Amino acid sequence: MPSPRDPVRPEPLTAGTVHPHPERVWYAAYGSNMHLARLAYYLTGGCPPGTTRIYPGCRDRSGPERATPILLRGELYFALESRTWTGGMGFFDPLRGGEMPARAYLLTVSQFSDIVAQEMRRSPGTDLELSGALTDGHAELGPGRYEILVCPGALDGYPILTCTVSWRRARAKLNRPSAAYLRHLAAGLTEAHGWDLARIADYLSTRPGAAGSWSAAEIAALCEI
Repeated sequence: MPSPRDPVRPEPLTAGTVHPHPERVWYAAYGSNMHLARLAYYLTGGCPPGTTRIYPGCRDRSGPERATPILLRGELYFALESRTWTGGMGFFDPLRGGEMPARAYLLTVSQFSDIVAQEMRRSPGTDLELSGALTDGHAELGPGRYEILVCPGALDGYPILTCTVSWRRARAKLNRPSAAYLRHLAAGLTEAHGWDLARIADYLSTRPGAAGSWSAAEIAALCEI
């Protein structure tokens, strides 16, 4: 799917900006799902190469209506242990300074709900209640991984939503991400933002959890394979 190279920033989420019960939302992917080929397994189901996890997929298996690169206020970090990739998982701290590159996909509410369910390792099939996140900017779905919805704003009249954990980066158990995981992040940054390999390697090697355990040169080398 072609994507514009100039990233956008979310518009403030104010009264009247979006419908309280929208039919579509922007899913802001900041980890491996920035890579469209990786997101496809959440949409259509299956077992991604190099993993053992089988994804059930979404009720609506059609592709995203649109995709665009975005910049979110906050920071990407790697923590805990992925049961899919091994190594650290990518999380988003929206209260940190700076900006984080991401990729927004315009999806139906059912598709977004089913993707989040799979991220939480729950069975898809039920639409999420989004009113809390749209009103307060965040909503807690549970205490585990990817169970906090964050709404950093809106774009073209649709809310932008993503998911992360309930704790801040300062309290997280940082962990080195795997090579396979980093390759998907690199592919997503290339597809969405058009970054070259040097910029990608510099960015990923300085994220908490990767910093000090992956050098820019090592990341560049693994992404060239």
